[in-house]
Amino acid sequence: MENLPVLKTERLILREFARDDLADFFEIFRDEEVNTFLPWFPVRTLEEARTFFAERYESPFCGFRYAVCRKEDNRPIGYVTAGLAGGHDFGYGLRREFWGQGIITEAGRAVIAQLRRDGVDFITATHDRNNPRSGAVMRRLGMRYCYSYEEQWQPKNFPVIFRMYQLNLDGQEDRVYRGYWEQSAVRMVEEGL
Repeated sequence: MENLPVLKTERLILREFARDDLADFFEIFRDEEVNTFLPWFPVRTLEEARTFFAERYESPFCGFRYAVCRKEDNRPIGYVTAGLAGGHDFGYGLRREFWGQGIITEAGRAVIAQLRRDGVDFITATHDRNNPRSGAVMRRLGMRYCYSYEEQWQPKNFPVIFRMYQLNLDGQEDRVYRGYWEQSAVRMVEEGL
């Protein structure tokens, strides 16, 4: 999606990443703990960050890719993304020193409101079941757990059980995206979630 609208919340500005954000981008994507449960390896150098930025944020993408910035300095501390193809995958990341402050929940709500305005019918989000804090964010955003499935995670190349959450934005509450379920030979509905 070209030229995303800038979104503002009480504490945040959500906007597209710019080339001038490379140093902040590097800070987000270099932290091993922040990137443990994400499908890529942390970047180690500014040059790797530049390449990763070009691959992820300068290449064509069908969806939303927002830098999450604090209003006081408009510098990226995280991101929220939402795809428009397939499962309309919703994702996020945040620098560790900002964890536990409700920043991604606040940013996520603003992006979800924009998705509704733009007529997106649903979004899904997945998390490694070893990362329940991410599932808590999904629930705070109004998403509900649907099922779990195993995937050989690339490029890290090990099996992961993912929990899939979904939020229907168009009122069709019984819709469940089955794409991940159908692609996996190992799938289940975990009780109590």
